[in-house]
Amino acid sequence: MNRKDHLEIEKKIAAEKALTYISSGMIVGLGTGTTAKYFIELLGERVQKGLDITAVPTSDKTASLARELGIKIDTNPRRIIDVDVDGADEIDLNGNMIKGGGGALWRERVVASNSNMVIIIADHTKLVDKLGNFPVPIEISKFMVNSTVRRLKSLSGDCSLRDGGRFITDNGNLIVDCSFRHLNNPAETYRLLKSVPGVIDVGIFLNIATLAILGQVDLSLKTLTFKKNIRA
Repeated sequence: MNRKDHLEIEKKIAAEKALTYISSGMIVGLGTGTTAKYFIELLGERVQKGLDITAVPTSDKTASLARELGIKIDTNPRRIIDVDVDGADEIDLNGNMIKGGGGALWRERVVASNSNMVIIIADHTKLVDKLGNFPVPIEISKFMVNSTVRRLKSLSGDCSLRDGGRFITDNGNLIVDCSFRHLNNPAETYRLLKSVPGVIDVGIFLNIATLAILGQVDLSLKTLTFKKNIRA
């Protein structure tokens, strides 16, 4: 088995474990990305067997897949989401994350911040000692984009529009990917980037994850539990 196939199995077994936290009557947040896709597919199988849940998708792509699988969708639920299941591009031992590799970071934050429980599923490579190897995605407005990118470059140095500006988010915005060798102070970096005029959201997620389920090389699972966090 090659490495890529092995990582896909790790993602799937993490998704299978996350499914055990779901029961009928719940409102479930659905993440975006390759790992979240496994969870959605498994959830769809359960729904077809009688599981009664309503889902809040974090992207149009996720919503489309959920509908294909017969999962009920509600983008404006009247009560708090019970469980949100999503992936991460990086997560550290404190539950801090970089998210947004799929470009859905703003909706992912809104859903996660309005959920009682946030479960992160991933393969073992996503667990890091320190955030920063993966570029930080930043969603920005198209208005005065050159000025916004220039300001971001003054903070990071290595920033570029995703796909040369051709990538458009579901919100009609652009994504800038900014590289940092290490995020020694993720909270301060988040604050600085978020303060730039034109920035809508920053893919640094702090105090949001409540549980991480990570597939391991031997195909066991590593579970990290984080103390009840204040949504941020």
